Amino acid sequence: MARKPDAAPTMSGPRVARLYKLLNLLAAAPRTRVFLLKRLKVNLRAFYRDLHTLRDLAIDIASVDESYTLKTPLADALKCLPFPDPQLSFEEMLTLAEGRGEVSRKLRSRISSVTGTEWSSRNGAGH
Repeated sequence: MARKPDAAPTMSGPRVARLYKLLNLLAAAPRTRVFLLKRLKVNLRAFYRDLHTLRDLAIDIASVDESYTLKTPLADALKCLPFPDPQLSFEEMLTLAEGRGEVSRKLRSRISSVTGTEWSSRNGAGH
């Protein structure tokens, strides 16, 4: 199982989209490098950089008989893939933090960390 990195690296939207597509292609079936280069529309250097990035994120990709295969379950791999900055306002983040799930709890903790105050209901931390 892949482990979630402590601090997710910042990546551009197009790069994350390409990594997401690569993960989905590899999860579907073993793929050759030639197939992946054509499908992802990248050169060899970018392809190897992307593989290195995914491996740095603790996503297991194997190369066997000239094909690449995703060894980490796709759901676990997606937990490790950072999402690009969604360009949300502080108020939008406060709204998302109102939920009851794990992600909302994570957002509340992050908001408290940013503001230096404890989370306090719908009005958010410190306002």
